[in-house]
Amino acid sequence: MEAINHLLVCYFFFSLLRTSTSQDSTITPNQSISDGGTLVSADGSFQLGFFSPGNSKSRYVGIWYMLSSETIVWVANRNAPLHDHSGILTVTGDGVLVLLNSTNGIVWSSNASRPPENPVAQLLDTGNLVVKDGNGDFLWQSFDYPCDTHLPGMELGWNFVTGQGRFLTSWKSTEDPAQGEFSIRIDPRGLPQMVFMEGARIKARAGSWNGLRFTGYLELRTNPVFEFQFVLNEKEVYYGFKLLNNSVFSRYVVKPSGVSQRLNWVDRTHSWEIFSTSQADQCENYGFCGANATCNINNSPVCACLEGFLPNSPKDWDLADWAAGCSRRTLLECNDTNGFQKYTRVKLPDTSSSWFNKTLTLKECKGLCLKNCSCTAYADFDVRGEGSGCVLWFGSLVDIREYATGGQDLYIRMPISELDHLEKKRRFSKKKLVAIIVGSALLVVGMAIIGLVLYIWKKKLRNQGTTKRSHKKDYDNEDGKEDMELPIFDLTAIDNATNSFSNNNKLGEGGFGPVYKGILLDGRDIAVKRLSKSSGQGLNEFKNEIILIAKLQHRNLVKLLGCCIQENENMLIYEYMPNKSLDSFIFDHAKSKLLNWHRRIHIIRGVAKGLLYLHEDSRLRIIHRDLKASNILLDNDMNPKISDFGLARSFGGDQDESKTNLIVGTYGYMSPEYAVHGHYSVKSDVFSFGVLILEIVSGKKNRGFYHKGNHLNLLGHAWKLWMEDKPMELIDSLVGDMCTLSTVLRHIHVGLLCVQQRPEDRPNMSFVVQMLSSESKLPKPNQPGFFTDSPKADSSSTKGGTYSGNEITVTLFEAR
Repeated sequence: MEAINHLLVCYFFFSLLRTSTSQDSTITPNQSISDGGTLVSADGSFQLGFFSPGNSKSRYVGIWYMLSSETIVWVANRNAPLHDHSGILTVTGDGVLVLLNSTNGIVWSSNASRPPENPVAQLLDTGNLVVKDGNGDFLWQSFDYPCDTHLPGMELGWNFVTGQGRFLTSWKSTEDPAQGEFSIRIDPRGLPQMVFMEGARIKARAGSWNGLRFTGYLELRTNPVFEFQFVLNEKEVYYGFKLLNNSVFSRYVVKPSGVSQRLNWVDRTHSWEIFSTSQADQCENYGFCGANATCNINNSPVCACLEGFLPNSPKDWDLADWAAGCSRRTLLECNDTNGFQKYTRVKLPDTSSSWFNKTLTLKECKGLCLKNCSCTAYADFDVRGEGSGCVLWFGSLVDIREYATGGQDLYIRMPISELDHLEKKRRFSKKKLVAIIVGSALLVVGMAIIGLVLYIWKKKLRNQGTTKRSHKKDYDNEDGKEDMELPIFDLTAIDNATNSFSNNNKLGEGGFGPVYKGILLDGRDIAVKRLSKSSGQGLNEFKNEIILIAKLQHRNLVKLLGCCIQENENMLIYEYMPNKSLDSFIFDHAKSKLLNWHRRIHIIRGVAKGLLYLHEDSRLRIIHRDLKASNILLDNDMNPKISDFGLARSFGGDQDESKTNLIVGTYGYMSPEYAVHGHYSVKSDVFSFGVLILEIVSGKKNRGFYHKGNHLNLLGHAWKLWMEDKPMELIDSLVGDMCTLSTVLRHIHVGLLCVQQRPEDRPNMSFVVQMLSSESKLPKPNQPGFFTDSPKADSSSTKGGTYSGNEITVTLFEAR
């Protein structure tokens, strides 16, 4: 350090006389860059100079894109800011870059691998700042000290000879480039793998390299823009990428929030557009399902023990707490009575304690695993061909994920007795499937015959001009075409199933009438909705629900099994939901504790997918018009099912909006344009869904909400907290310690976007589903509709009306 100071004193005055111009790409020991001066790469792609991030007054030396000066890709003094504009950057005769402050104190410096001759610092066209000698050999380069951005040509990994690691580290914040808590690096232990770290903890894992990509990073697909590279030998391991078209700009960045994204510059929009994003769903969280389990985001629940394994804590497992993982049902013995269960399209388990060989065949790999009593699984090292290596695992298998496409094969060691059991189970399943198919075919044929007989019978009754109440009614749609294609249940069967509609079987009462639990002779549990003579909803709603829901099939819609129309009875028979409705959980202090944050996310996303199906993917375009917590039913696994389609309406493919003078729905969930003017559209359901999100997050009802600090309803309270930058105060205190800040903020943000006053400002459900399952940037919400809640306003907006007690489902006439 003394030698550096001595040299600086010798030529400091000379450096002040000659500073780099904005067109230079190099500086030599008799030159310097003061604050305001810059270096520009030869092709004009990158620029180096002094900058202040955001509203910060601190000064840093950094490198940025010429086409986007706010996009900083590297910072020299990220942990040692300057506090004024007096900084000077120079290179010494020893080939060391030095940043000086106003007192000539060294704020930051590089190093040199050896004494150089004629050193020069240069900003290359790749964005790499280098110090090289007269022969062009690099003495130092910024690419060896990445910040938060991975550029083409930069190598992330480890040099096993020198022990130097190269990895990305997030900024602390958007205004502080100091090292943050998130990083992306290659873990060199066992078979090297890419990991996403939060401090010293693995947050997520892209997995090991399989010859084509990291096994858990499907975004690394072959494309005309990038070429990916992974090198692993005795001296080093690193990952990098290069651009196949030099006119394209691309970067990979880890943000202060921990989200990592690959972004490409798009000339037509003059902006960076997201090519891929990490942490898209909960299965990306490291070890989310515990040891010896798999995670599949398309399943419900998402976690499942490996075949032949059982949960270590069945009680926690049933409550969707999977951290304890699974253990073998039958322990392995160190003998020849072992085989392997094959899994396809998976992300390989954590390889930090694995062993690998690049030349063994897969058959040799299997034999090697069988000879080692501690080996629990094996897989290909490289998926591109036979004889391309072997990976062995020892002990528990952690962080396995199943994909619909991609991934690779994994072979898990199992006792022969367990494999025999699984094979018998599969054979039974195949036989059962065949029986179901044959039975279904016979049922379809039988139903077709019955349908034909009923059609002829009904036609005969019409011709005779007689229609008896005890026979099947003719529920035609508005065009006069038959729309009811449902099984008809006999009244006697329903009477027996519900124990003559006993009060002990009664599940509740809605606007339609009472609902009873029943058990059919074949053992199926059912829910029976019985139209009450005094119901606010009548035959039109009954007919509407049959016509609409009979044509809908989705995992997040309740399934209508049939109806009973006999002896003045009108009943709908549904699949039974053992956990009843969502409102019985989120608004109940004791039961709400069972809804941890992961379950609430699962419910929100399930309802969103169900609504998306209704609005865009179903045979009919359906607007529900009465979406609320009590109309979301929960099955045995807490999967949400949208129910009660008595008030729903179907739209034509080119129809966006309709108007009615008969306003039906539930106060607290109705959108402003519908409640006031009778206008309804898919955006009306989006508003109701936004209310539902905020209720699930807060555990509070929108209608009747009270806060001692204001007189707002839940929407107004949520908006007030959002504007005051205190949205975390909205979250239900019972689950406050089970969620991450970014996840909560995202769901509150999406909820506020859905309840905006103007329907055209609200997103459609396809965008809502996308926002809920990604980390993309969200637009700013505007003030919500029904910002306040006044009891007087509820009664003054109508000229007469009816409502049914508990949920206050209203029917309003002459809407204003």
